[in-house]
Amino acid sequence: MKVKIIIILQLVLLFDFASSENVYITNDTLKINVKCKENSINKKEISILQNEKWWGGAVMDGPKMPFSTVNFVYDQFANCKRNQAQPYFISNKGRYIWSENPLLIEFTPGKINVSTKDAELFVGKNGESLKSAFVYSSKKFFPTSGKTPDSLFFTKPQYNTWIELQYNQTESEILKYAQSIIDQGFPPGVLMIDDNWQEYYGTWEFSGIRFRDPKGMVEKLHKMGFKVMLWLAPFMSADTPNFRELAAKKMLMFADAEKSKPAIVKWWDGYSGLLDFSNVKTREWLKAQLQSLVDKYGVDGFKADGGDPRYFKEIFSSNDVLPNEQSVLYAKIGLAFPLCEVKDTWKLAGTPIAQRLRDKAHTWSDLQILIPDMIALGLIGHPFGCPDLVGGGENTSFKRNSIIDEELIVRSSQVCALMPMIQFSVAPWRILNAENLEICKSMANLHAKMGKEIFELAKQSAITGEPIVRNMEYVFPGMGYEEIKDQFMLGDNILVAPIMVKNGLSREVIFPAGKWLGEDGSIVRGPKKLIIDVQLKRLPWYRKQK
Repeated sequence: MKVKIIIILQLVLLFDFASSENVYITNDTLKINVKCKENSINKKEISILQNEKWWGGAVMDGPKMPFSTVNFVYDQFANCKRNQAQPYFISNKGRYIWSENPLLIEFTPGKINVSTKDAELFVGKNGESLKSAFVYSSKKFFPTSGKTPDSLFFTKPQYNTWIELQYNQTESEILKYAQSIIDQGFPPGVLMIDDNWQEYYGTWEFSGIRFRDPKGMVEKLHKMGFKVMLWLAPFMSADTPNFRELAAKKMLMFADAEKSKPAIVKWWDGYSGLLDFSNVKTREWLKAQLQSLVDKYGVDGFKADGGDPRYFKEIFSSNDVLPNEQSVLYAKIGLAFPLCEVKDTWKLAGTPIAQRLRDKAHTWSDLQILIPDMIALGLIGHPFGCPDLVGGGENTSFKRNSIIDEELIVRSSQVCALMPMIQFSVAPWRILNAENLEICKSMANLHAKMGKEIFELAKQSAITGEPIVRNMEYVFPGMGYEEIKDQFMLGDNILVAPIMVKNGLSREVIFPAGKWLGEDGSIVRGPKKLIIDVQLKRLPWYRKQK
């Protein structure tokens, strides 16, 4: 009996739990078991262990991770930081933090203060590493479905019409763009038709002005080797038949508790109504709209944009649902279709859905955050990730008279080539000289060549939940690799070390223990640090030998 008491006391001291909380032990998990009452706030102060570092929260904070000694505050209520977020943090000492509801978390030197409202707060430990914490807590809190998104996401490049066509999404221009992909020797894959294909926002029907024969267009794209996705968002243009119908049926968000005034929200494309996904009828309505597009035109899937919970903040729904949960309910509609990509999401770990990083600018500084963002994406439970569009996805970077950096386009394609997915939008053949175009094309073909192996990793992740893109600390714990953000592991055996600086022709690569075979035929025996030459045409990557 004394032994049991000592163990409990040691664990309580380790986690610095307040005596007022009901603490109990289940296997290797220490859990705060607080009965949740409405408007209850559960909070905890956690002592940071020596050399302990933490990852988690929002993908957009990837460059700031790992958290340890620097002050950092994040309130997750209605705030996913315009990309993916999860109420989840893990450390390289095997510890984790989880709640079903948004967290308010603050890191200060030596301690973490974390709280959540109307939900249990779980703090636990499993093993002594980042991987052990992730594997255990992911199974416990967001178990996988065993399914992956459509294999084409991983095995071939993706192409998005946004940068080239923007609001000029027409049948003729889309077919022209697709034909250019084939003519230029890029492998066909997923083709995403972006905003302005539709009649109005919330009227999900091809524009009769811009599309003469949408079914024939989709059939032609299929014959070229593409699967076709359509962009959508949860907004609805006011003064349209659909808006009036859904407002009358209380299927929109409202500006007043009496639900007499449909809310008009400001978003990046203007001012619109907003669907209320807490209403099951709304979800059924949108799913039926999308299914109609599949049935009538042969569309394969959808890019579900605009699900950021901030749009749902401070307006009324038909039920008492958190803004964050509105985001979840919207994104999950996409699971009914073979292909679906989302970008602004909350707590979707464990689901077979493609997650893309938010639009980045056409700058070297934004290129440099792709790897830490992708690492963060995997560590919050989203392994099926796509980095931003090659060269950047912010349309302002590619407007007329914009300065295009060819070297940046090439290096961007190299960063993305050995990630789970690669997506183009700006046409490389339009903006690159012949030499740089060949390099960019070789990266698209490298991804296709490695596609089968990448998809095998995706199938493993569908079972284990583990990231596909992994930081060095995850694969090689305790070796001092926690702060490495400019190289990554694809699975456990492929080390990728791209160049992400202007005029960079060499870089240091950190090799863990083992024998590493480079793509150039070189052999490196680790552990060691090595300065390598990296001409513009080269993407350095190494496979660990048995």
